[in-house]
Amino acid sequence: MSAALEIARLSKTFGGAKALDDVTLTVLPGEVHGLLGQNGSGKSTLIKILAGYHDPEPGAELTIFGRPARLPLLPGEFRKLGLAFVHQQLGLMPTLSVVENLRIGELATRDNWRLSWARERRRAREVFARFGLAIDPDERIADLPQVERALVAIVRAFEDIRESRVKRGGAGILILDEPTPFLPRAGIDRLFDLVRQIAREGASVLFVSHDVDEVMEITNRATVLRDGRVAGTLVTADSTPADFVEMIIGRRMRPFAPRDRDLSDQSAEVTISGLTGGSLRNVAITLRRGEALGLTGLIGSGFDEALSLLFGATRAEGGRLMIGGADYDLTAMTPTMARAAGIALLPADRLGASGVGRLSVSHNATLPVIDSFMRGLWLDRRAVARRAMELCKAYDVRPADPTLNLEDLSGGNQQKVLLAKWLQTKPALLMLDEPTQGVDVGARQQVYEALDAAAKQGASILCASTDAEQLAAICHRVLIFSRGRIAHELKGADVSKEQIAEQCYKSSGIDETRMAGGGRWA
Repeated sequence: MSAALEIARLSKTFGGAKALDDVTLTVLPGEVHGLLGQNGSGKSTLIKILAGYHDPEPGAELTIFGRPARLPLLPGEFRKLGLAFVHQQLGLMPTLSVVENLRIGELATRDNWRLSWARERRRAREVFARFGLAIDPDERIADLPQVERALVAIVRAFEDIRESRVKRGGAGILILDEPTPFLPRAGIDRLFDLVRQIAREGASVLFVSHDVDEVMEITNRATVLRDGRVAGTLVTADSTPADFVEMIIGRRMRPFAPRDRDLSDQSAEVTISGLTGGSLRNVAITLRRGEALGLTGLIGSGFDEALSLLFGATRAEGGRLMIGGADYDLTAMTPTMARAAGIALLPADRLGASGVGRLSVSHNATLPVIDSFMRGLWLDRRAVARRAMELCKAYDVRPADPTLNLEDLSGGNQQKVLLAKWLQTKPALLMLDEPTQGVDVGARQQVYEALDAAAKQGASILCASTDAEQLAAICHRVLIFSRGRIAHELKGADVSKEQIAEQCYKSSGIDETRMAGGGRWA
């Protein structure tokens, strides 16, 4: 039997830099095949070549179900070849109904626009029933929960390739490009059930992701790209997460276990009492020196408001903060006062609130300590450049070019710059909001190691996050919020990905299967 998809000698260069270098990839019929790699590894370029958005360099070959396809592909030609794409943004029209979105491709290409909508609704119900989905064809996409939007997009893509299989031969290839980041765990389960059913019906699936756990769960095999080249292909059932991570970053990583440190002899460094503001009511938190404490809960629980209130970016209605022996009234706290007290805040919005995208890495990295480079009325620009380069090297920022604008770096390297910006100030309290959001596995580990080093030097860390895996990796304790208050505390062996997710639902009295239809947890 011919392979569903064969790529050979695929290369692409942008401005002298190799985005893809002699890539070979094979996807088997009925297989769910993973495609992994760090940001900048070449995943997106490969997908865009298959979609006809980029032209590969001469010499590349593409074969689909045993039939050679001429490269470069014309825009939209992938449909005739039996390829269908579902991107992270899904490509749905939110103001149209489900059935209109299902048929929009036909409406755009047929000469006769007349359709029997009664027949199309009936057909949509039959398709959803086949996949065990209870979705109303007349519902507006904008009114659907995120997970159901993703399911509609996948069903539409599968139906597109299914309808033309007789003309083409083969059951088609569904390409899922990072479809899960905005889904709750139960929503991911529903999506994976659909993917497995599609594969059972004979289609092949190329599952593009940066999440090793998800790739381990859903794929049969997976190919890893590193620096534009194929690092290897692994049989998922015969591999471990560590095998994938080593292949992704090119080295074996040591286990990250901050909880191994004994903090019992450390005194309380930070005490928060009566914190009130936004949806938070009378919250009390104590951190030891060198402790990493996680804050999480369901959306609307208030956990994500605490950092802004403590930093004075949002005015608190009540509460006091004791840090380093000093006592602060949180209703009067300002960011200037917070910085003077040894508090640093790294917001989740890297380019909107944490850094300035159009300023250089040098300017972003040295902003909190810029006064130290003043020589009277003059700024010592050479000293600023030296410090920025030192930080780039110390935190492995790639490329290590402080003259680049921050927005020109990948998400992981942006985060390393912004983390370095604050860690050089040696804060007593480091507060982070979603510190590894959109960060690939290699950069994520480097962020973890930087936080661990800061904690060992005595910093107390508050981390607000929706990422249970991240919280389990870096925190000694995790506080679960519900309705503006702390509902549960996890510590010791209970600080695990599974326990954090479970307690978020239990503490809010919400069944996780119901949440699968709605937004994100945490």
